Amino acid sequence: MGQRIVAIGKDRRIQTLSQHSAADVYMADDLIEAHEIIQTTRPDLIVFDHIFGPDCVAQFLTQTDSLGDIPVIIVNADPDLAESYRDAGASACLDDCTDLPGFEALARPLITSKPKHQTPHFFLNDLASNAGAVGQSPAMKHTLKMVEVVGSSQCNPVLLVGDTGTGKEVVAKAIHLQRHADKPFIAVNCAALTANLLESELFGHAKGSFTSADREKTGLLELAEDGTLFLDEISEMPLDMQAKLLRVIQEKTFRKVGGTKEIRCRATIVASTNRDLSHEVAANRFRRDLYYRLNVFPISLAPLTTEQRRQDIALLSEFFLETSTICPEKTGTIRGFTQMALDALQTHHWPGNVRELKNVIERAILLEPTDKIGLSSIVINAEQALPVFAQDREDKAKDFSLEKAERELIAKALQKTNWQKTKAAELLGISRATLYSKVKQHSIEHSQDESETPDPVLTN
Repeated sequence: MGQRIVAIGKDRRIQTLSQHSAADVYMADDLIEAHEIIQTTRPDLIVFDHIFGPDCVAQFLTQTDSLGDIPVIIVNADPDLAESYRDAGASACLDDCTDLPGFEALARPLITSKPKHQTPHFFLNDLASNAGAVGQSPAMKHTLKMVEVVGSSQCNPVLLVGDTGTGKEVVAKAIHLQRHADKPFIAVNCAALTANLLESELFGHAKGSFTSADREKTGLLELAEDGTLFLDEISEMPLDMQAKLLRVIQEKTFRKVGGTKEIRCRATIVASTNRDLSHEVAANRFRRDLYYRLNVFPISLAPLTTEQRRQDIALLSEFFLETSTICPEKTGTIRGFTQMALDALQTHHWPGNVRELKNVIERAILLEPTDKIGLSSIVINAEQALPVFAQDREDKAKDFSLEKAERELIAKALQKTNWQKTKAAELLGISRATLYSKVKQHSIEHSQDESETPDPVLTN
């Protein structure tokens, strides 16, 4: 299953119906509580008891419009009011709260017809979405603005500057899509090849040009045609290759290794570096003339933990959680992070930037035994701190159903906080209304022999 239902009303039979069609059911006695739960859980279906009339349902759904089109079923509905409920926004009505087959027949199509992978909120615009540039921060807005400027121009080459893992290849793809989306995009890592191999890869070679050249090879510059050639880590390119690249940029032609024919270079060259090229020039590790030729319109990518980009950490974490394929059997079963886990992600320095964050999230997916990633699964330094799964932890994961594990976790949080529900909700990383709903759902009761400290938020 894996879906979520919010059931609104005091009739526990509604909860029983819902539990047969969803993995998570949240109970709300009234509309105020329901609104807060829906804001937090983003359910796949809302189930109303008939005590809420058509006008009441219509008003409530108007208030939740910003959350998208969530289907609604009215249970115990008077058949004479079915049309009024549909006018109010209900998807279906059921007149008998004990009719389990009837409810499932209504609920399942409504749940399964909803898109399961909605990601528009991860991206600023269609260009960012197509390139995979996740982020809503001021830094991402600035970067995409620069991409649009250079992409709509004839600027060639283009230089991208940023620390390791900041997403330079993603930005290169965005430039490519902005300029010539239907043409080839070819990437090469300049640090991964020796000088001879890099020259042969870029320019190609003629048959017989060296010992193992038993046939002619077409180079990447030629294969790119009038698309984009992305030269990653150009600061690692040997000096003699830098001279040959400079000629290509200036003359717009090149020759294959061992060849005599001049071949026209029509590609946009996008180069990236994680080094300060001016310092590399001063240290005689990078050609000054090539540096000036590349540095026409540099686009600088901010590190993940700068003030201008930090707000993207939570968004990126959610995106990696939703899109990860590292553990297919857990797909859709882990639906978020506890607040303590998010706080740990927000406060880490992230020297490896987005690439490091992705690794940490995928590691957490592998480690997390519940449906929400907690602090214990956020392992930053895997070599030094990767936990060893104790046998009893594995046994507990097998012995408990998800419902039992959730009930035990909530009960422990309440005991730990002396039944101060606000603190317990904070400890669990959920809203107070969600905690109330779960306490009612699991029938968790306060033992008489436990001393309870009044919740200062809930008492008058």
